Amino acid sequence: MDDKVGATNEKNIVKSVSKAFAVLQAFGPDSEELVIAEVARSAEIDNATAFRMLNTLVSLGYVDKVEGTKRFRLTLKCLELGFNAIARSNIRDLGRPLLRGLVGEQIEAASIGVLDGPEVVYIERIQAGLQRLAVDVRVGNRVPAYSSALGRAILAHLPLEDERAILEANPPARLTDKTVVDVEHLLEIIAEVRRQGYAVSDQETVSGLRVLAAPITDVDGVPVAALSVAAPAFGQSLEDFIELVREPTREAARQLSSAVRSQGGTASQTRTTPS
Repeated sequence: MDDKVGATNEKNIVKSVSKAFAVLQAFGPDSEELVIAEVARSAEIDNATAFRMLNTLVSLGYVDKVEGTKRFRLTLKCLELGFNAIARSNIRDLGRPLLRGLVGEQIEAASIGVLDGPEVVYIERIQAGLQRLAVDVRVGNRVPAYSSALGRAILAHLPLEDERAILEANPPARLTDKTVVDVEHLLEIIAEVRRQGYAVSDQETVSGLRVLAAPITDVDGVPVAALSVAAPAFGQSLEDFIELVREPTREAARQLSSAVRSQGGTASQTRTTPS
């Protein structure tokens, strides 16, 4: 194929389509209703073009003109695009592209796990490295919830009595010299996870391996799963690791949570074994 052919080649881009999507993206949670000038400014187009774009989108049913005003707003028809994209998908299918996007030179593995009693079951995983640590986690493998970032991210969104019951049902055992096994200390760690929105396991399950995870929640805020990234502990500090992966991981978990909610997924529907 000619190397000039590609999405970045302007000759292959229909600019009017790009402008139409820029108009749609002008609307948001803080800008639900906009006048033409506001749309033009946000989409970086002139008022005349914004006027034509808006009226075209009105005729197609994706934008409405607010009766009695000069304002426009998106219609529910826009949701159909998103619903069509995730229809008949499960959390593994929805999450796989996000995991692939996370794995690279500095993040060597990304996973999705669900809680099954006192353990986390891996239901999806993309791994590019970690062989040097003899880490070979596969879909279906289990890790203790108390020592894993995945487990802590999920536990943090459960009622306190459930957290304690899970931790006390199978008393934590020391897996490495860094594993926290005291239940009260673990509950404090999990409470901090709830406050900060992510969990970290610094070599507590596998020596030499750091993992950061964020929860995937349904429309009621109940955890259906968690998403994690992993990297070797050597070569960077814990603080640098967290700074590097925290926001990409949380953003991926937010996107997957939104997809699950749009699909109508709930915690009770989440599989604990891979399909």
